[in-house]
Amino acid sequence: MKFGTKAVHAGVEPDPSTGAIMTPIYQTSTYVQESPGKHKGYAYARGANPTRNALQKSIAALENGKHGLCFSSGMGATDAVIKLLSPGDEVITSNDLYGGSYRMFKRVYEKFGIIFHFLDLTDANNLIPYLNKNTKLLWLETPSNPLMRIIDIEACATIAKKNNVRVAVDNTFASPYLQNPLALGADIVMHSVTKYLSGHSDVIMGALVVDDDQLLHDLAFIANSCGAVPGPQDSFLVLRGIKTLHLRMERHCQNGKKIAEFLKSHPKVGQVYWPGFLDHPNYSIARKQMRDFGGMLSFTLKNDSPAKATQLMESVHLFSLAESLGGVESLINHPASMTHASIPKEERIKNGLSDSLIRLSIGIEDGEDLIDDLTNALNKV
Repeated sequence: MKFGTKAVHAGVEPDPSTGAIMTPIYQTSTYVQESPGKHKGYAYARGANPTRNALQKSIAALENGKHGLCFSSGMGATDAVIKLLSPGDEVITSNDLYGGSYRMFKRVYEKFGIIFHFLDLTDANNLIPYLNKNTKLLWLETPSNPLMRIIDIEACATIAKKNNVRVAVDNTFASPYLQNPLALGADIVMHSVTKYLSGHSDVIMGALVVDDDQLLHDLAFIANSCGAVPGPQDSFLVLRGIKTLHLRMERHCQNGKKIAEFLKSHPKVGQVYWPGFLDHPNYSIARKQMRDFGGMLSFTLKNDSPAKATQLMESVHLFSLAESLGGVESLINHPASMTHASIPKEERIKNGLSDSLIRLSIGIEDGEDLIDDLTNALNKV
């Protein structure tokens, strides 16, 4: 089944009681049991809900995976993965990743005795010296947030598997439309469903996709025990959003290419970070493991000052100055003070994230209108 067909149909069946073509919103906290402990798979909505179950099947199908689990946020999904670990376990991850993930790893879980190594993983061999008997998890994010660095998932997974290390991939920036990490050797795929899967900036949600039955059991136990699960209304909204994921992603990619090429040719723009450029580091890997290059990019100005960057961000009209990404509308973001503010400045600068970096989430508007908006803003700086 092709991706567009799966987006419309996977996990979704007409309601057996009414024939409703859209999955009903099962707005209930509890379910009547036939006798004590005997029920039809539903006892209490923290553990399972029919609307959420349909969504989980849909997301798993999009990733060509066996099992899906949804959480109340992307961070809730990430949290469940880290809860698989024990004090003394070690995690290898990249030095360019979402600020919320960094914050959770450093400020929440390090104090419980879990050790994190933040490395440049654009070369898979860089992880080898850090592998030891305590290494239990490799956490990858590609393309990375916000510098669009590309990590070779297959190469990293091959090294990790030789050392019995589980591999998790944050696939939020790519979405299942562009990249499927399970097929490249990953054990767990994480999505901030808030972003491209939902696609309309009206839901907060996360998801995990796995193939292994025992891993599903362990993660489902954590989800039910700790309770970071989404409600049926949000699950319904994401099911609706997924039906147009392939159409939206086509336009995100088309517009992303237009905007990236425009910015690269503009005399006031310095560096443009977009994995579709031939001279982008690891371009060949991006081309191999992704179907297109997405609608996310970052850039700096030649007059590389935070004041000028701020002036530009305050001068756009179609681009909204806001956190998040992946919605139908275009967003402009200042990572240093917004999405990555929790990372200490010295760490940000060391890893290439300057105070003047600007990140764009390219929406599905007319690309020429977006270029005009950026042109007018650039003329003012």
